[in-house]
Amino acid sequence: QVQLVESGGGLVQSGGSLRLSCAAPGSIFSIWAMGWYRQAPGKERELVASITSGAATTKYADFAKGRFTISRDSARTTVYLHMNHLKPEDPAVYSCSVATTYGTDYWGPGTQVTVSS
Repeated sequence: QVQLVESGGGLVQSGGSLRLSCAAPGSIFSIWAMGWYRQAPGKERELVASITSGAATTKYADFAKGRFTISRDSARTTVYLHMNHLKPEDPAVYSCSVATTYGTDYWGPGTQVTVSS
């Protein structure tokens, strides 16, 4: 099974910033949208933000609006999540996802984001 490659997770201070990166292998074609999800202990997985491959239209969860920014590269193979002003409630496992026009979804292994204080 094809897996996305994630990076950028780690430990930051409250109010700090992190940028997550997710790269889709060349074997994945006809990408429709890319996004980031997160799951904190004791909570269900939730959508953080998404972006379409073509028009780059974005969608954000309420908690992410004004703080997080999702973007993609010009090749439409990498998606980024720039997280600013991180809060104590933001720590979670963040996972990248890719949706194709054929209806097939791909996922990354998940990267841990930890916020101190």
